[in-house]
Amino acid sequence: MNLADENNTDVEIYRKAGHPDRLHIVTRTGAAEELLARLDASGLERRQEVTDGPVYTWHETPEGLSQKAQRQLATRVILPLLIAGFDVNIDPDELDVTAFAQNMLAHRTSQKPPADPSQPPPPPATGTPGPRR
Repeated sequence: MNLADENNTDVEIYRKAGHPDRLHIVTRTGAAEELLARLDASGLERRQEVTDGPVYTWHETPEGLSQKAQRQLATRVILPLLIAGFDVNIDPDELDVTAFAQNMLAHRTSQKPPADPSQPPPPPATGTPGPRR
């Protein structure tokens, strides 16, 4: 049993004790290939350990990244997983709030419908002074 299994989450992101050089991203035992493929596509490296029982699969940040770059990479993985309906937990010490905010802004911007040129622009916000006469 791993941390995702114990916490009943799909993904757990943390720095494993004794391994300060990489972040550890574990999925529940028997995780869907869709989830594993999303983690692969994000730039994380897949690892597996075959046992007499289950096959344990996890991901790690690539070797050679600074801790800041590791946090940024792992944080950028979160939003797409949440949108896809996965339950994700990250150690608060490993969350890069700026990277998450940038990812959220990019997502929101991509979701806005294009402006309709036939529509007039919206009125100025209240409290904004109008033109002087």
